[in-house]
Amino acid sequence: MSQLPINSLLRQWTGPLTEDLVRAPGSFGLGQVPTRLKPDTTTTMVCGFCSTGCGLNVHLKDGQAVNLTADPEYPVNLGMACPKGWEALTPLAAPDRATAPLLRNAATGTLEPVSWVRAMNEFVTRFKGIQERHGKHSIAYLSTGQICTEEMAFVGSLFKFGMGGLHADSNTRQCMATAHVAYKQSFGFDAPPYTYADFEESDVLVFVGANPCIAHPIMWQRVLRNPHRPEIIVLDPRRTETAMNATLHLSLAPKSDLTLLYGLAHALIARGAVKREFVEDHTKGFEAFAQFVAEFTPERACEAAKLPREDFDRCVELIATGKRVSFWWTMGVNQGHEATRTAQAIINLALMTGNIGRPGTGANSITGQCNAMGSRLFANATSLLGGRDFTKAEDRQTVAQALGIPTETIPAQNSWAYDQIVDGIESGAIKGLWIIATNSSHSWIHQGRFNDLVKKLDFLVVQDLYHTTDTAQRAHLILPAAGWGEKEGTLINSERRFGLVKKVLRAPGEALSDFAIFQLIAAAWGCGDMFREWRSPEAAFQILKRLSAGQPCDITGIRDYRHIDQEGGIQWPWAESTQAAEGSPGPDHRERRLFTDGRFYTPDGRAKFLFDQPRPVAEPTDAAFPFTLLTGRGTSAQWHTNTRTAKSEILRKLYPADCYVEIHPDDARRLDIAPHSQVTVSSRRASLTATAFVTPTVQPGQVFIPMHYDAVNRLTFGSFDPHSRQPSYKHCAVKISPA
Repeated sequence: MSQLPINSLLRQWTGPLTEDLVRAPGSFGLGQVPTRLKPDTTTTMVCGFCSTGCGLNVHLKDGQAVNLTADPEYPVNLGMACPKGWEALTPLAAPDRATAPLLRNAATGTLEPVSWVRAMNEFVTRFKGIQERHGKHSIAYLSTGQICTEEMAFVGSLFKFGMGGLHADSNTRQCMATAHVAYKQSFGFDAPPYTYADFEESDVLVFVGANPCIAHPIMWQRVLRNPHRPEIIVLDPRRTETAMNATLHLSLAPKSDLTLLYGLAHALIARGAVKREFVEDHTKGFEAFAQFVAEFTPERACEAAKLPREDFDRCVELIATGKRVSFWWTMGVNQGHEATRTAQAIINLALMTGNIGRPGTGANSITGQCNAMGSRLFANATSLLGGRDFTKAEDRQTVAQALGIPTETIPAQNSWAYDQIVDGIESGAIKGLWIIATNSSHSWIHQGRFNDLVKKLDFLVVQDLYHTTDTAQRAHLILPAAGWGEKEGTLINSERRFGLVKKVLRAPGEALSDFAIFQLIAAAWGCGDMFREWRSPEAAFQILKRLSAGQPCDITGIRDYRHIDQEGGIQWPWAESTQAAEGSPGPDHRERRLFTDGRFYTPDGRAKFLFDQPRPVAEPTDAAFPFTLLTGRGTSAQWHTNTRTAKSEILRKLYPADCYVEIHPDDARRLDIAPHSQVTVSSRRASLTATAFVTPTVQPGQVFIPMHYDAVNRLTFGSFDPHSRQPSYKHCAVKISPA
């Protein structure tokens, strides 16, 4: 392996801070051209935590970021920020940052610093050796929804077109795979139809398995700005913070939502609430759907969901009489054993009542991670770049032409999904694994099985900000990565808005941006020439524009990073034809929704009604394990595995340091569990110790543990939706007793 291209790239990426974009206050949509970054000034970029995509003002001193405030003019958050946004810089200064490549010493078992040249030599030699011994497809990678879109596209292309790999997925499989598949099957493309203005324009909002008060607090603030005194309906087993603020809370039995939603459809049809003209002109399959739900009577739905009939009838009344009804869902739906059909049951309700394509309406999936949408469209993992299909020859030819590569370098078969890659480790089909910006050892379902299996790997590489994560500590090689604010690129938020990340800090030590690491790997692997056009993230963005051409996510009308910056983000689609017809997005185009013309992305332009019989959960409760374990977000100050939020002293003060479990007072009395006492929670897989939080927010027979604590996924059960292959984190059987 030649060291010359690697050393040249290292000099390029470890030089001075790159020039960046800054706009003058008040310039969004007014056509001003942003100036170049000045040493003591303010610039705006999007937050790198959740999918809301808030605009944060970054205040600079001597060219380095020193503080953050919420941007009052950014069209997403309008001057608001949650605790994570205010503290977004703090995790970058953590003492456990990975600052040099670390290689495990085979003799001592310890991780020791090495040069980038040595790290690249190990990466290439070990992975190529595995391919030679076990076949090209014996290596895999697991990526993330946290890095920039350009980086996602680069690693997917590098791995599949340059390294000859096939099996790749991202942790978006854990949060948004269901929405991706549901939209693609129902609408013909993965296309969330809404804009955040719809929170403010609905007269009825229905939240299914969603707790935006905690999970997406700025979205909830947009709901609070609604001037129409809206009715708010929440379908959730727990009395969440959102449910406490609802007009109507349907505290349904866990995983009864599909039956309940079919029952609502039955009742709406019986009431005559179907918008027949819309259904006939813009959908197909409704008559079969209506015949299917005929058996889901209100009595059956209420019995399955354990709901009072008056609550069910009130819900039907509100949906039927609402003029602008919007339906919202997130992980309570997505992370289920029949999640895709549940999401499509929500879509069916929007379609049959004509609540789509108009202000304040829609079947609206709220995304989890800051760039899960970028992962869904451009990661090149289980979908070909631009939302295309690896198995279609015309899609492979289009992508090959756009990239200037031979068509035969693009695989003609789909990758395994995340769970199948894990199963491949168990079977011996996967011998080498590269994990990028995700903490699988904590977050993957049935955590103990995953951590046992990675011991079987010949080579595990972890690329991350920190060398202390549960996953990094199991690695043979750690590649130190720059974080948000230490690199540039784009993120795509829940409402399809491209926003900019800017380099306002230097990464510590020898850490490099993920984009730069992929450049090094391409050079070391010997396929650098294939990616010569991928000179920088902004150059890669121009490639993404070509890859989007003609697709529903067409962004050919977005000129460059300056354009995104001056407009306060731009929602896709924004094609060259749109640009020519309507000019710059500007203030009148900041909030754009899809399907306003009633045409969908299917071949005939019609949305599909899709449905199946409900299925029982894979692990029901029984006498030995009588409680249903629910998981979810704990507080707005916690994020995923606490990898970053735990670095902030301020954020740590806003949530309990140790794992806790919510239990209903009746169950606590029966089991002699005192408030704040230590309890043991056990599943068939493992046990954990937690502090009892006795509260009526959970129903009898249920317990709740926030997902952020490292022990919770020891308990969860590996059940998967058959369509999206998303894990069912929201249901398993446990028992609880005093510790």
